[in-house]
Amino acid sequence: MPSAPRTGARLLLGAAMVGAGILHLTTQRQEFQAQVPEWFPVDEDLTVLASGVAEIALGAAFVALPRKRRTVGALLAAFFVVIFPGNVAQYLEGTDAFGLDTDTKRLVRLFFQPLLVLWALYGGGWLRRRGEVGRRAGSSTTR
Repeated sequence: MPSAPRTGARLLLGAAMVGAGILHLTTQRQEFQAQVPEWFPVDEDLTVLASGVAEIALGAAFVALPRKRRTVGALLAAFFVVIFPGNVAQYLEGTDAFGLDTDTKRLVRLFFQPLLVLWALYGGGWLRRRGEVGRRAGSSTTR
């Protein structure tokens, strides 16, 4: 059984992803379009819509499917890795969006993406503290 902090991390990240996905599809759609790199070969609006749907699906699965938390956590971590080049492009191209209107702010943001990867892996049960015992269905531990 996952710890309360791990469960809290999973639920918080899942809810945040659903919220971000909804924003992709509604009020912040143009802001997200500005973040699609110029070199990306897919239409900006389609990219934003598809990534919004992916965020909603991954976030909802992270919240609603605790037995699949490892799989969903890994998929969510992979999603964060896949979208990272867009964040790099925003820095390199000097694109203003979401208050990231200076090179310094855009550069600082780049360091948060690895934290999201770690958060997804932690919430999914992939990262364990030293001495923490992982239990799976059907396994037992003895003391």
